[in-house]
Amino acid sequence: MWLPKLEYGHRRRSEPESEKLQCFLERNLPLHRAPVFKCSINTWVVVALSHCLRELDILYEPYPAKPNILPSNLYTCKSLVVLKLDGEILLNVPRMVSLPSLKTLELHEVKYSKDETLQRLLSNCTILEDLVVYLRERDTTTRNLTVVVPSLQRLTLYIPNNYELYEYVIDTPSLKYFELVDYNDYDHYGLIENMPYLIEAYVDSSCPGIYSLIYSVTSVKRLTICSEAILNCLVFNELEHLEVFLCTVLFSNQLVRLLKACSNLKRLDISLMDDHDPHQDMDNWNEPSTVPECLLSSLQSLSWSKYTGEPQERDIMGYILKHAVYLKTATIKSSESDVQKLEMIKELALSSRASKTCQLMFE
Repeated sequence: MWLPKLEYGHRRRSEPESEKLQCFLERNLPLHRAPVFKCSINTWVVVALSHCLRELDILYEPYPAKPNILPSNLYTCKSLVVLKLDGEILLNVPRMVSLPSLKTLELHEVKYSKDETLQRLLSNCTILEDLVVYLRERDTTTRNLTVVVPSLQRLTLYIPNNYELYEYVIDTPSLKYFELVDYNDYDHYGLIENMPYLIEAYVDSSCPGIYSLIYSVTSVKRLTICSEAILNCLVFNELEHLEVFLCTVLFSNQLVRLLKACSNLKRLDISLMDDHDPHQDMDNWNEPSTVPECLLSSLQSLSWSKYTGEPQERDIMGYILKHAVYLKTATIKSSESDVQKLEMIKELALSSRASKTCQLMFE
């Protein structure tokens, strides 16, 4: 009999409920011809793997915290397609690794036995397409992160604050989507190369030295970015959809640089990340000496979320409306009071617009 999927969890359950679940699993799963191990989670995993498992999703949060080493036969499961591990799990990858069917791998705040553990695992996942890695705060094991996977199409990498990472190297020639969230305060080196098919990138970084990273994604069609890095001399010839955020003090000047770099931009979204605070000291809007090419030739859609009507925001919005010749829609989303919204509507409705067909919409 095949077991296509096994999922268990006890997050936010009371201690008696967790004990009942554990007791049930320990009594019933061994009946399916699996040996009993000292650690119950190993028993459950071994039993599941013996039934040609295709998807395994484990969230492990024991109290007190104690990392669990999963059974070695997990790393040689021929049927496994999806593997998701979260919590107090220690990845101790053996020398013999073979996961020929694995396409999706998610590792959320797990622990690694050695610096090279992750790459050893990845190098034996020959058809892996989707990889998510959330590093663990204050972990000192993995200081050199390497992701070299020829088949990978989607990569999400989260580097938390208080993580002593020395460098990360990414070589993924088939990648189509790349997401990097890097809040690390420590100086670290990042090498990202060989992404000829990249279509979409998401970059949220407090690290000022990410110029080389941004340079590696200049061929994308869609870019989401929140960064204080100075992005001079970059060119995004293929970019059609840009989303920028109001989280940095350099927002207005950053926006000018990006608009000048995107000659074929069709859609511009301005917003604020849900878990970010708006910067209270946004730099003043300095009208550029020359109008960005995209405003004169390609921009068709503008959306501004969490618009407050502050002077800097009004100046930026007014400038875009004044120069965007082919703009079709400008959507303003605001959480301000109805009275304030009415004032915004009146003010923007009277502003000069280069496009006679532009529809101004409020939500």
